Amino acid sequence: MRGSQRLAAIALVLALMAGSARAETTLRIGLAEDPDVLDPTLARTFVGRIVFASLCDKLFDIGPELEIVPQLAQSYSWSPDKKALTIVLRQGVLFHDGERMNAAAAKYSLERHLTLPGSNRKGEISAVKSVDMVDDDTVRLNLATPFAPLLAQLTDRAGMIVSPKAAEAAGDKFGAHPVCAGPYQFTERVPQDRIVVDRFDKYWGRDKIHIDRIVFQPIPDAAVRLANLASGGLDMIERVSPFDLGEIKGRPDLNLASIVELGYQSIFINVGRGVGTKSAIGQDQLLREALDLAIDREALNQVAFAGQFAPGNQFVPPNNPYYDKALPVPKRDLAKAKELVQKSGSSNVTVEFMVPTDTLALQVAQVLQAMVQPAGITLNIRATEFASAIDIAEKGDYQAYFFAWSGRSDPDGNLYNFIACKGPINYSGYCNPEVDKAIDAARTSEDPKERARHYAEVTEQVLKDRPVIYLYHRRWIYAFSKHLAGFAAYPDGLIRPQGMALQ
Repeated sequence: MRGSQRLAAIALVLALMAGSARAETTLRIGLAEDPDVLDPTLARTFVGRIVFASLCDKLFDIGPELEIVPQLAQSYSWSPDKKALTIVLRQGVLFHDGERMNAAAAKYSLERHLTLPGSNRKGEISAVKSVDMVDDDTVRLNLATPFAPLLAQLTDRAGMIVSPKAAEAAGDKFGAHPVCAGPYQFTERVPQDRIVVDRFDKYWGRDKIHIDRIVFQPIPDAAVRLANLASGGLDMIERVSPFDLGEIKGRPDLNLASIVELGYQSIFINVGRGVGTKSAIGQDQLLREALDLAIDREALNQVAFAGQFAPGNQFVPPNNPYYDKALPVPKRDLAKAKELVQKSGSSNVTVEFMVPTDTLALQVAQVLQAMVQPAGITLNIRATEFASAIDIAEKGDYQAYFFAWSGRSDPDGNLYNFIACKGPINYSGYCNPEVDKAIDAARTSEDPKERARHYAEVTEQVLKDRPVIYLYHRRWIYAFSKHLAGFAAYPDGLIRPQGMALQ
């Protein structure tokens, strides 16, 4: 072989090797929990939304500043009376099974969200009374009343469009092998171990997808997640412990990113759902008030989070325009808490406190346990695997539950599902017709001042009844390898693969 031929052959081998290396590019992400079912209609978990960000595009998405941007939608328009939303869909989009994403698929998916038994999306878009196909690429959502949060709701799972062919074929097993129109297609899932997705070569936005495979690995222990990242076993981890920031900042091979969440961390108290309502704290508002007053939120922030999080007492953070400043974060009042316990007629109140096995959640539970003990309230921590805890809460077989909500860009997304009488994630079983009336009024108004007035009514009543005790608002903290480029933190906490690359 001549020299020039040899060089050409070597170049060809190197090119093939480089192509092979690109084909095997894998991003390994450590998650704080294992998601529940991967069906957009039925799913309930935040960590599932992280996986969905790679699997299932939505009609709309949010930008870094919470602006609503079209995704599977190309454009939209409202009717003059705000009771009809017309959406023109992006053309040329394919589902992972090769079927077209069109108006028929959008109609099917939206109606599935509204009618499938067990749907957790129904409450999010309950104002939609029917969906019409205007033409092959246009749908019209007809509303019973004007519904201000609708676009925001369609930026999450309610806006995810699934393949009708695949959904019909799979039936109630669709969540075991979801078929959507996102940048990655489902490959396999091993419960409690990994979820694997591979790049969909016919994705409509494939020019922004530079990683071939993503492996999501649930690792509840924050220290173990970090150890895996530090050793090279993972490329990225979410929900870093605030106490690990110093160590990560001292490592030249790792990067950090963070942003304040839209949601809240709370204690749900079972006041009206299943057998758990029989507890003393579920029956007695005075004991719920005592529990609330025995908590020092600022001390909790310093002890459990190194001061990185934001103390809170409402369904939105204190910097949110819908936060009611007339009802600020309360100071701890141990004397009054003791008085309320005595007034309730209870000498020693014991509360079964269900807490997911995430490291940070258990640390919080232990701090709370120590805080409320002097008031005469004993929290018996019931460490429960994350997905199991949700199932138990759904059945109402609990007394108090440490509940984390990742939040939505519209305040209705932090409220209706959990507080309204018919809210699908109303684990507390709370029902107050006056609260429902105020929530519904806020849903039908586009005037921010009017909505704020209605939300203030809700806040005042909920803070009296205390089916939920709001505690704090997290900062989403991510750590990742220096080799990972293009990651951007969003307030919703999701990891969007668009633009990310392993160098």
